[in-house]
Amino acid sequence: MSKRFISFVTMVVLGSNVLFAQSVDQGRKFFYYERYKSARENFEKVLASNPNNIEATYWLGQTMLEQKDSTAAKNLYQKALQQNGNAPLILVGMGEIELREGKTNDARQRFETAISLTKGKDVEVFNAIGRANVDAKLGDATYAIEKLNQATQVKNFKNPETYIIMGDAYRKLIDGGNAVTSYQKALSLDPKYAAAKHKIAKVYLTQRNTELFTQNFEEAIKLDPAYAPTYYELFYYWYFKDVNKAAPYLDSYIANFDQGPEIEYLRTDFLFASGKFNEAKDKALGLISQYGEKVEPRMYKMVAYACDTLQDMTCANKYITEYFAKQSPDAILPADYEELANINSKTPGQEAQAFENLKKAVDLDTVAENKVKYITKGAALAKKSGDRLQEANWLGEAYKLKKEPTQTDLYNWGMANYQAANYATADSIFCNLYQTKYPDQIYGYLWCARTVQASDTTMQSERFAPAQEKLAEMAMKLDSTKYKAQAIGAWAALTSYYNDVKKDAKTALSYVDRILASDPANQFANQVKPILQKATKPAPATAPKKSSGTTSSKSGGAATKKK
Repeated sequence: MSKRFISFVTMVVLGSNVLFAQSVDQGRKFFYYERYKSARENFEKVLASNPNNIEATYWLGQTMLEQKDSTAAKNLYQKALQQNGNAPLILVGMGEIELREGKTNDARQRFETAISLTKGKDVEVFNAIGRANVDAKLGDATYAIEKLNQATQVKNFKNPETYIIMGDAYRKLIDGGNAVTSYQKALSLDPKYAAAKHKIAKVYLTQRNTELFTQNFEEAIKLDPAYAPTYYELFYYWYFKDVNKAAPYLDSYIANFDQGPEIEYLRTDFLFASGKFNEAKDKALGLISQYGEKVEPRMYKMVAYACDTLQDMTCANKYITEYFAKQSPDAILPADYEELANINSKTPGQEAQAFENLKKAVDLDTVAENKVKYITKGAALAKKSGDRLQEANWLGEAYKLKKEPTQTDLYNWGMANYQAANYATADSIFCNLYQTKYPDQIYGYLWCARTVQASDTTMQSERFAPAQEKLAEMAMKLDSTKYKAQAIGAWAALTSYYNDVKKDAKTALSYVDRILASDPANQFANQVKPILQKATKPAPATAPKKSSGTTSSKSGGAATKKK
């Protein structure tokens, strides 16, 4: 074989490897843009040309997982391991499958084996381990961060994706500060890395920092106008606020994303957001018919939402039931239970189920603000149905969850307990918590007194008089003009208490005098005062009763004279 021929063969082989690498890179680029349909097609073509391409196999499996096709991913990795049991990336891919199946020990063993096989010098392996632990529900984010930090120590490290995954791991730990720092490190390695800006925006979105998340989303688009995920986020942000502002972001997303069912789903969502409920319903039903079992379950939910809005509760019940039957349990959202509760509340006989589903929404959601929203709905529904005790329980949960509950929140919670005749809790709220937190407000003293009185209408409680005394005192102290009626009411109650219960007319009269000093024309006090005055007058002196057989002293003296 001539040297010239050998050189030609070498060139062809090397050229083929470059072509394969470029194809894998192209697939990874699609993956980066979350264009999973194109990524999958790309990786499948690479493997059709070279079934032993480990990198393409790993990324095809990752793409399948993003498409929620875990069975296909598992089969792919298992088959690859049968042919090459020591391929580090495939070991990590299989470890991710095991994490998703709850086999955490087996997964950890595969991760460590992959590190050992590469002698801890392969950044892609560390990244894959980090990705697996971030994406899998049972993944260990702390372990992911540890391994990703090891990746940054590899000689000549300059991979921004490592810091992206690290930021995702910190977000999983609800550590927004370190997440943002990690994403910024990715940008320092590649200033055009739009995903880093996008993910910084996601942190601020979680924190409800509107100014910063919209700013960072817009900056991500400037860095890379083809980065579709950012258009998607901005579309959904405005979707709930202003459909006119949402429209151009939807158009940009569609222009930069794979065409297919997902685009049609978004168009259906937009019809609903635009108030075109009948059109949204018809389009969703058309997609269900077109794609059959492959349709996204959320189209059933869309029909349910549309029917609910159109007050067709038979239709709403049918399609929300279909949605829950077809949707993966892991993909069910807290808001799905909220909508189910909405439908329950409008369907006779399902009211109790509404409360159950709102509780599921509360349990499933991790955002306190959302939990409060569901709880508030539960309280309103309980109030509407006349169940004041359940209303009180919901309001209590909301109060405890709020970072900065207001005076109104506390008042409503206390009143719901009072109206439910749950006097022990109402007492604790008004007589303790309310008076402590708002000592310069009358309501704690007023409703404390009323709660004590309502809890024992016989007024035998030793707490009755102190509660009324405190009310009168604070009413006159806080604003003797504004709260004069409350003070007079307390003095009137004390009048009755001391006269009827304690049989102490003198003390009762002292409270009548206080009423008249404040309101000389008070009808109650003017009617009661003469009665109490009479009761407090000493009894008149009476002559000694005459003994039998005696007479007056004069006649008696005459009668006893001796003759």
